[in-house]
Amino acid sequence: MNSQDFDLDTVKHFFEHDYHDRGMMKWQGFYLSDHTAALNQQNQQLNAVYVPRPQQSLAELTQVLAAAYQSQQLVTIQLKMVDQNNHHLPDITTLIHGYNANDIVIDSDCFVPLQEIRNVAFKNEKLK
Repeated sequence: MNSQDFDLDTVKHFFEHDYHDRGMMKWQGFYLSDHTAALNQQNQQLNAVYVPRPQQSLAELTQVLAAAYQSQQLVTIQLKMVDQNNHHLPDITTLIHGYNANDIVIDSDCFVPLQEIRNVAFKNEKLK
């Protein structure tokens, strides 16, 4: 095709009236099985309901957290926060990297206020 056969008005008319872009639908065939498996697993985690464990006292929380910090053992932390459907968020399994009077430090230098923690247990213990 040379430049003399090219008509800009014809192209413009085609895209305005004839062409229908299917958007992301055209990419659906490019998902690999491991991608769909990961998406399904993520969807299951998002739809999971986490049972609230008993609220521990501040003394209980600090005792377990201090022991976990000293022994460098993994703990499972359940926060008091809930989502928009009033379901508890997934537990956090982590090492305790430090603490102060009001917060603990977990992975990625993230501070978690003690008053936001509902329950904490060693990872290898049976959760209550």
